[in-house]
Amino acid sequence: MRPVYAISGGVSKFAKARPDKTFQAIIKEAYDYAIADIGLDFPTFTRVVDGSVASYFSDHFTRQLMAGIMAQDYLGLCPKPGHRVEGGGATGGLCFQEAWKSVASGHMDVCVAYGFETMSHVETWKGNEFIALASDVSFDYPVGGFYSGYYAMMVTRHMKEFGTTVEQMAHVSVKNHINAYHNPYSQKRNRYTIDDVRHAPMVAWPLTRLDICVMSDGAAATILVSEEGLKKLEAAGAKIPRPLVKVTGIGRGTDMMRMADRPHVGYDYFMENYATEQEKSSDETKAYYKKLWEHGTRYPGVHSFRAGRAAGNMAWKHAGISDPLNELDFIELHDAYTSSEIQTYEDLGLCRYGEGGTFAESGKAFLPNIDYGLKLKDKPVCAVNPSGGLIACGHPVGATGLMQGVFAIWQLQGSIQKHFNDDQLQVKDAKRGAIHSHAGTGTYVSVSVLEREG
Repeated sequence: MRPVYAISGGVSKFAKARPDKTFQAIIKEAYDYAIADIGLDFPTFTRVVDGSVASYFSDHFTRQLMAGIMAQDYLGLCPKPGHRVEGGGATGGLCFQEAWKSVASGHMDVCVAYGFETMSHVETWKGNEFIALASDVSFDYPVGGFYSGYYAMMVTRHMKEFGTTVEQMAHVSVKNHINAYHNPYSQKRNRYTIDDVRHAPMVAWPLTRLDICVMSDGAAATILVSEEGLKKLEAAGAKIPRPLVKVTGIGRGTDMMRMADRPHVGYDYFMENYATEQEKSSDETKAYYKKLWEHGTRYPGVHSFRAGRAAGNMAWKHAGISDPLNELDFIELHDAYTSSEIQTYEDLGLCRYGEGGTFAESGKAFLPNIDYGLKLKDKPVCAVNPSGGLIACGHPVGATGLMQGVFAIWQLQGSIQKHFNDDQLQVKDAKRGAIHSHAGTGTYVSVSVLEREG
């Protein structure tokens, strides 16, 4: 596999609705920004780019099959190669990795990954129904209904197993909303307190409206290149920032669609097949897990995302990471719910299973230079969702994983001030970060690692 560099990206404004533009024009908003940011004009980039990957979750929202080829046409990319990726909430993350594979394999030297969703075309209840079709319509959907019900059930089990509290979940909401306050692309720019989160309208206990992401219109695009692609672009006049941002690891995981089919494995099987290298090497952690299993814990049950653990372990191994909490400077993580951010802390090895709640309120996942109005026990270690995440920045599904990629590129380039006109969200001296996309109730998960060279 060849080295792959993520050199540029663009994000449209995320909003509840974008009636001002068609979905093609919203994509072009992000696409044009990514091209302009490396100093090229549209005709020059069109000549050099080899092809694309398109990302959108649902044909239902646009009421249009083959929307990807319509975008390809609108962007002037025909007859270059392109294809559409779909994998629920993980669609954007999978798209980013498909573009990586196109370049790493030698099939392309310059590949653009773009994604979108225009969810405002239907009423909220209908949009929730479309999203719920990403569960098994023969088994889970008739009894579970909309996704908030599934996630409420999962976090209730997490609370029962591990003592997680609603106040710990609210810490996630406060953090991500206040981060998004400084992000001009975000859909929700509000400051909230723990009380605000807990007194918001209840959707599915214990999840309030401020524990849950919103539906959005928006688009994002990233440009990935090989070393040969760099030469081609720079020969055409591109100004690509140094040091370069390199994609150093990718990982994916899957799980059964029907939650009732997921296994309840014992301690020995977990340690052999799912434990991180860090967990396997720690006698204290092995004793901790042994005690959990003795008290009845089984893995993954409905309280953990096995696909997330598989994706994280694969990406960390690929990138040479053994201690993600201390070796990553930030993670843009799929926080469709505050509860799923807490569950994912554990899956990615930022803390042990059962400790996601205490990790959420510790301060380790916060930014150091922002006043959250909270008393935090620990200093920040690895910023999680410095952009505001899905909860506050927005969740136009096909764009979300690519939005994470764009913000990761800007963090590693040290260019948040340039793109946000505000440096509050810049992770100081960021050298390595990860992006995490998650579908359904954990059926597809992708994790990608990006790092600054030198």
